Amino acid sequence: MTTPGALYLIPVPLGVATGEEIIVAALPAPALATARRLRHFVVEHAKTARAYLKHMALPVPLQTLEVSELNEHTPAADLKALLQPLLQGHDLGLMSEAGCPAVADPGASLVALAQARGIRVVPLIGPSSLLLALMASGLDGQRFAFHGYLPAKSEERARAIRELEKESRERRQTQIFIETPYRNAALYAALLQHAHPETRLCLAADLTLENEFIQTKSIRDWRKATPPELERRPTVFLLLG
Repeated sequence: MTTPGALYLIPVPLGVATGEEIIVAALPAPALATARRLRHFVVEHAKTARAYLKHMALPVPLQTLEVSELNEHTPAADLKALLQPLLQGHDLGLMSEAGCPAVADPGASLVALAQARGIRVVPLIGPSSLLLALMASGLDGQRFAFHGYLPAKSEERARAIRELEKESRERRQTQIFIETPYRNAALYAALLQHAHPETRLCLAADLTLENEFIQTKSIRDWRKATPPELERRPTVFLLLG
């Protein structure tokens, strides 16, 4: 009976890969060495992933790699097929579009299936926008919760903001959430409209990139400030009531 391979969760840079030095900066040497020996990958988008793999300086031609996609359009029925390299004894790398796979990422479904099959899952060290934002926010790092995306509809979003703020105040818990970049400005405006003036809000945009922006203010002070430019910039929002 063939011993299953291991599923390696490979973080990637939080911005567009522009060279091997970016990859080396994002991944510690042991994680990079592991990624370089793999020949089977499941990725969110093949084009982006191949760019990362190219800059990882793998010792084999890119065209010899087996690269399969897993994203929001992948039918649940296709997940089992993605496990086949593992079941055949090959190690498999899982990569997100940015940052850590399986966190706010479709890859979580493959990890869940691997766990259910008793396959070894190995998370590798690399950049996490959520933890980097929390580290730099000055908000409570002992108690925090990640909520993914808030509702897009204005009334539902307003209700979610009030509920998260109330929970944050009662539990002294930092609330972390994200938004599709082109809706960042709408979420920022909603936070200023519906959150309490004393609530603290951190905006963390373009983390680890040259134009990184991380700033924490009270809602009162954000209302007085010039609105930050968040359009199409990956941003993490952190709130503490």
